[in-house]
Amino acid sequence: MRRSRIAALAAAGACIVALAAVTGALGGAKAAPQGKLVDHVVVLMLENHSKSSVLGDANAPYMNQLAEQYAVAGNYYGVTHPSEPNYVASISGDTWGVNDDRPTNRYDHWNLVDQLEASNVSWAAYMESMPSTGFVGDQYPADAALYVNKHNPFVLFDDIRNSSDRLARVKPYADFAADMAKGMPNVVWISPNQCHDMHGGVYTKVGDGDGTPCPYGSTKDDANDAALKQKADDFVKGAMQTIMSTKEWKGGRVAVFVVTDENDYTGNPETDGWEDASGCCDSPNLPLGTQFLDSHGHPDGHIWAGGVYGGGLIPAIVVTNHGKQGGFTSDRPYNHYSLLATIESNWKLGYLGRAADHVQVQPMREFLSK
Repeated sequence: MRRSRIAALAAAGACIVALAAVTGALGGAKAAPQGKLVDHVVVLMLENHSKSSVLGDANAPYMNQLAEQYAVAGNYYGVTHPSEPNYVASISGDTWGVNDDRPTNRYDHWNLVDQLEASNVSWAAYMESMPSTGFVGDQYPADAALYVNKHNPFVLFDDIRNSSDRLARVKPYADFAADMAKGMPNVVWISPNQCHDMHGGVYTKVGDGDGTPCPYGSTKDDANDAALKQKADDFVKGAMQTIMSTKEWKGGRVAVFVVTDENDYTGNPETDGWEDASGCCDSPNLPLGTQFLDSHGHPDGHIWAGGVYGGGLIPAIVVTNHGKQGGFTSDRPYNHYSLLATIESNWKLGYLGRAADHVQVQPMREFLSK
């Protein structure tokens, strides 16, 4: 699977609801239920694989073990394509009309960090292969791109990027285990590197233990794709072992969401290369004739036929030490806006952007209690 960084231009005003406020809901919508069900939420974001590519696949035995032992959101979608707008949507409630992966994109909008800090809720983000705390470069290394900022939404928002105090909470994943031993923040984000998140595309060896090299696969479950899944599966296992060794897991209430950003890249020209563009829960609706762009913002020759441009059906495993377990599966439609709304609901933060649409976007609270 050639994971080219391409996307669609949203028509101005046609695909966003600019509700960049802490509180409030869309007109006529009833308030979503609120109340603290967990003390800690961990989001572990993987890359570019469909639900059908991961759940039930022998190359991801640990993730499937988690799915069987804990719970699955069986109707969970990416918000759109490609990566960056999914990450941005996950912490701000909107794609802000952006459907591309340009590393120079910046966002001047209220976001989850603003909400958390306003309510004294602790947070930290861990980026594998990021060279230093608060690194704001586009990628690292320059010639291999193990770490890329399109998978780190925190440094794309101006009010995080321009704050040394906030950047101090965006750390290399190498710090994760030691930090968790000291105490788990209330909200934790983890982005593996491109060899450990199932993305691929690194063709040279960089260092030891970083998964390199990791070529793109050409089709589902070819040798390269299988290797990407195996490496991601091992990463998830290591992260979960660290989480489950913490005092918070042993004595508190913790929920871990393991998801991908969007479905597989298969070369389908009708959807600008992605397996499909199905979606739910306020995925953008792009007009007929929308010109798709590459990662440099240039037209790539593909035109959208019009309609919902979602991120496709993706795996979403919910691991809790107190909530739904035993292979519980929900068929309720969810996406990354729902995950944001879950965090907001739990700490009564109010709702950002489309997370405020409580008709279309539901918090995933059903997973957080027995």
